[in-house]
Amino acid sequence: MDPSGGCPHADNARLLARGAVAPVVLPGEVEGVAVLGHDALRELLSHPDVAKNALHFTALRSGGIPDGWPLKTFATVQGMTTADGADHRRLRSLVSRAFTARRVEELGPRIAELTSQLLDGLGEAAAGEGDGVVDLRSHFALPLPMGVICELLGVDAGHHDRLHHLSNQIVATDIGPEQSQAANREMMDVLAAIVAARTEDPRDDLTSALIAAREKDGDRLSPLELIGTLMLMIIAGHETTLNLITNAVRALCTHRDQLDLVMSGRASWPDVVEETLRWDSPVSYFPFRYPTRDLPLAGTVIPKGTPVLAGYSAAGRDPKTHGPDADAFSLTRTAAARHLSLGHGAHYCLGAPLARLEATVALEQLFARFPRLDLAVPDAELPRHASFVGNSVRRLPVHLNG
Repeated sequence: MDPSGGCPHADNARLLARGAVAPVVLPGEVEGVAVLGHDALRELLSHPDVAKNALHFTALRSGGIPDGWPLKTFATVQGMTTADGADHRRLRSLVSRAFTARRVEELGPRIAELTSQLLDGLGEAAAGEGDGVVDLRSHFALPLPMGVICELLGVDAGHHDRLHHLSNQIVATDIGPEQSQAANREMMDVLAAIVAARTEDPRDDLTSALIAAREKDGDRLSPLELIGTLMLMIIAGHETTLNLITNAVRALCTHRDQLDLVMSGRASWPDVVEETLRWDSPVSYFPFRYPTRDLPLAGTVIPKGTPVLAGYSAAGRDPKTHGPDADAFSLTRTAAARHLSLGHGAHYCLGAPLARLEATVALEQLFARFPRLDLAVPDAELPRHASFVGNSVRRLPVHLNG
């Protein structure tokens, strides 16, 4: 795996042509496997003999993984993403009520309000630039989901920029051991400060509710699980939606015929969201799952204890599932809903309804306000994420009025 990331689609196509499962070498010369095919990935994500707990990670358990390994947090953070069975159900139940369809629907007016405010600021930012170019990612696609998830958690606005920077460091795959460890330590410190603030001053937010659950019944949520849950929700709660909005704008700007379909009412904004999730998944390869026995999958045996990457961006363009035009961005595609970009099985993304709502509202309001919006730089020249986990670009310079 190229630790500097980049556009995954060419490599995905090359690997998919050879098979649905591929051996890979992770940073630090750690041997792993990537599951790329749609059907194979679907089977992996719900297989009863595949675990998330790093106790099943053979190389980690035997001492073969150094402390500064850039992917270690994905394996060792204590929370839903590294729990199985009853532990997973316990941790998920503590936050699931905040993400029910009803609760998400109730957030709609606030999301619309935040979006409108950000668009006002976007116009002002563009007017202040001599060339009229504004970075849509940093001025719009980032502050919307970050603002929403932090309001849900009761995190003050003063923490937003630092939390985003640290999130980027944690999901990066091209940084050294010292930088990786420093980012994780600082993230833990910031979250501990947030917990301390909400412990002293409880509010009507999810962090206060989690603290209350911990204090009421200490067995339900340990201190490390509380910090791990907050870390997961902040990173997943804004990075993926940030990438989703960014990738959708890029797709529409480089496929004006598809933008015309939705602007004329022949396709919907939810269609845009689903096709973007399929065609350019916000997450490329997500770490980790571990077979608890030697696991036959799509004609390949994955050895017990091997770290497995879920190849969401590859599965989204698998021609065996999505047809010979899988590489095409098409809003009239009937099979778009079959994508796996938000997961499958017990670990299906808890925030999926919120991410879909945020992206739908953001895109609809953005193009209603700026229907001639276009990229200021050719898409191929946009700087990519320095990670094979996140799949997007680092900046999105646009002309708001074409």
